[in-house]
Amino acid sequence: MFQRVFAPTFPLHALILAALLLLSGWTGAAAAQSTAFKLAVAEAAADDPALAAFYKARDYKALWTSNRDRNRRSALLKALDKAWVHGLPEARYDATGLRQAFGAAKDPRARGLLDVRASKVFLQYAQDIQSGALTPSRVDTAIVRALPRRDRGAQISAFAQSNPSRFIKALPPKSGAYTRLLKAKLEMEKTIGAGGWGPQVKASKLAPGQSGAAVIALRDRLIRMGYLKRTVSASYDASLQVAVQKFQRDHGLATDGVAAKITLGELNVEPQERLQAILVGLERERWMNFDLGKRHIMVNIPDFHARVHENGKEVFSTRVVVGKNTSDRRTPEFSDEMDHMVINPTWNVPRSIATKEYLPKFQQDPNAHSYLRLIDASGRVVDRASVDFTQMTARNFPFDIKQPPSNRNALGLVKFMFPNKYNIYLHDTPAKSLFGRESRAYSHGCVRVADPFDFAYELLSKQENDPEGFFKTQLAKGKETWVYLDKVVPVHLVYQTAFAPAKGNVQFRRDVYGRDAKLWSALAKAGVVPRAVQS
Repeated sequence: MFQRVFAPTFPLHALILAALLLLSGWTGAAAAQSTAFKLAVAEAAADDPALAAFYKARDYKALWTSNRDRNRRSALLKALDKAWVHGLPEARYDATGLRQAFGAAKDPRARGLLDVRASKVFLQYAQDIQSGALTPSRVDTAIVRALPRRDRGAQISAFAQSNPSRFIKALPPKSGAYTRLLKAKLEMEKTIGAGGWGPQVKASKLAPGQSGAAVIALRDRLIRMGYLKRTVSASYDASLQVAVQKFQRDHGLATDGVAAKITLGELNVEPQERLQAILVGLERERWMNFDLGKRHIMVNIPDFHARVHENGKEVFSTRVVVGKNTSDRRTPEFSDEMDHMVINPTWNVPRSIATKEYLPKFQQDPNAHSYLRLIDASGRVVDRASVDFTQMTARNFPFDIKQPPSNRNALGLVKFMFPNKYNIYLHDTPAKSLFGRESRAYSHGCVRVADPFDFAYELLSKQENDPEGFFKTQLAKGKETWVYLDKVVPVHLVYQTAFAPAKGNVQFRRDVYGRDAKLWSALAKAGVVPRAVQS
């Protein structure tokens, strides 16, 4: 009879709990209600091992539904009501439904089920606001970042022993980058609530000296964006040119002061779209909610820059070239640790490049790219004259290809290593002209550095009295030399199209790989809703 009544609905540990309660000889209405509550808790928590263990450890006592839990309920509901402020999917938590359930749950079983429901909502909210509402690799396989997820059991156990309001307020990231981006979000919401930036500028190109309706539209839009003081001037004068340059700087464009196609395209982006970029930026910041390192390297892919930060301040910056926007070349997003640099590096050509790019050229001319060496399985250099490349395919190509150290080496004269399974690193390049371009997505995936020697000096400055002299001495040897860093330096490859520096305006960059469009679609599908805010 016992099995027939309980087995279809209750898990094994709930059955055991029921048996123990019955064997203990509990009687009376109060005992029956307590039993019903505990059985409901055990049943509801059965599909969540962390919660099952948590409630078992506290003898299945209430966390949210007793009279003494009033402050916990209030703190959680207040946080859920404001989830949208952080750009979180508020519908996921159903604050309205949870609030109604707290008022409606009268019998012990309903309260037991509700107690676990509230715990699950709390854990979901805590995870989302601490380390992101999305699993990035499910949105784009090139976002291979490991998220700083907290242990669920430890999280709710700590919460149960803490002041609820203080605990919940401490959940969001505390970084200045996150706080500043939250402020930028609020300002953009106010802008939308006030009607936006006015009419778009209808022109193909506007330059200093021009006048007319399009120039007036440009002037008025820049005024509403905060780049220009109010003026009645109808000409493209010096003040308007400076305002255009400021706008270009904040959007990663060439600061020539001319409103040409790309500048006008960025200027005509509406605040609603900029708000979406900020919401995606907040999600990305939650993915980075861990210790970045007192001294670390940040490579922002769509910003085309690598920067060294130390104790919260930028101490070095250089332009970079990142992976081309094709499926096999886009630079991935992840974090690792740089532990050495290689001066006068040998380029070990990746097999994909060897077979896709060089094999067809060897088939046309066996002596093509004569500076490259073919290495057989025994490590010997192969005489190309003895090889019939026409009989080879990408599958059976038997050689490794290496380029010895030289000024022409594809890696330049130094590469910076943070060993990872994606074979991504930072390096010099002989192709310097690409650094002068506005958009710099041309590599096979690795990050080319515009100022590699200065970058090396900065990295060596913590362990060499004369970092420049030391580096040049190793370089003059002309042979491959590995130099290990005394302390590893964290490297973070990120993709921030919206970010707020400590000083100046919020910055926007173009979505060069289309990743933010995917992330925004995923956030919207999860329930993130942009809002307009009245001042």
